[in-house]
Amino acid sequence: MAAITIPVAEDIVGPTPGQRLRKRILGHRGVMIGAVILGFILLVALLAPLLAPYDPYAQTLSNRLVPPVWADAGSWVHPLGTDGLGRDYLSRLMYGAQISLFIGFATALISGVIGTVMGVAAGYFGGRVDLVVTFLITCRLSMPVILVSLAVVAMLGNSLTIVVTVLGVLLWDRYAVVMRSATMQVRSLDYVAAASAAGCSTWRILVSEILPNVMNPLIVVATLEVAHAVLLEAALSFLGLGVQPPLPSWGLMISEGKDYLLFDAWLITIPGICLFALLLAINLLGDGVRDVTAPENRS
Repeated sequence: MAAITIPVAEDIVGPTPGQRLRKRILGHRGVMIGAVILGFILLVALLAPLLAPYDPYAQTLSNRLVPPVWADAGSWVHPLGTDGLGRDYLSRLMYGAQISLFIGFATALISGVIGTVMGVAAGYFGGRVDLVVTFLITCRLSMPVILVSLAVVAMLGNSLTIVVTVLGVLLWDRYAVVMRSATMQVRSLDYVAAASAAGCSTWRILVSEILPNVMNPLIVVATLEVAHAVLLEAALSFLGLGVQPPLPSWGLMISEGKDYLLFDAWLITIPGICLFALLLAINLLGDGVRDVTAPENRS
């Protein structure tokens, strides 16, 4: 007589939303590749004091422009060679990851707070608030970021704090546009109307009902803005108005290596590849988050 199998609860109910989300993430190649690359860079940045073989600021002029290990005159004493002042390039790359990531995440945090507050307020309240925010977005979009950044940094100085602050204040427009649109879609849904009918305050509705339901587009925009901020900092450093020596920013390392481009091209190639890998990882992760959280992919 055949055995009778009794279905368990999981077979009847099916996978939970969390299980489906994990399956989509693990099955998305872009998310996995971006997460691995970004995780490796984050790990190197966090462990730089333990992994770096030398002090990134120590100068040894007798060891200037030592080529990397794969070149004819290279050695494992300095695996990636030394720069024009005799500083170990591998150590500076590791510490440069800290600065580039700090600039990207700090800028995204500042601009994200500004843009999210403005976008949610415009989308929820509408009317004059929406008109004022839309006018501010239009004014911001009329100003080229790189030119305004150059002008402000040239007037106020080019310390790390000023660079982060200037970029954070200038990069909020994308957050505001996306959050305004997402909030307009959410505010007309039933659960927001139910919370309003139940007597919930405006602050509680915004924090408990609106914000949790616009987090997906916010995360996607944040990942893209991190990459945008890192690239802008590299451009400012290359022009001499970003992070200043002796800090080992990847953009500054590219700027310092441009004088040796014809004879020691690896001084630009190595930090350029690292910068490319970081931006690629962030963009892959942002695109992947958009894909796995899209409504049409949730079934």
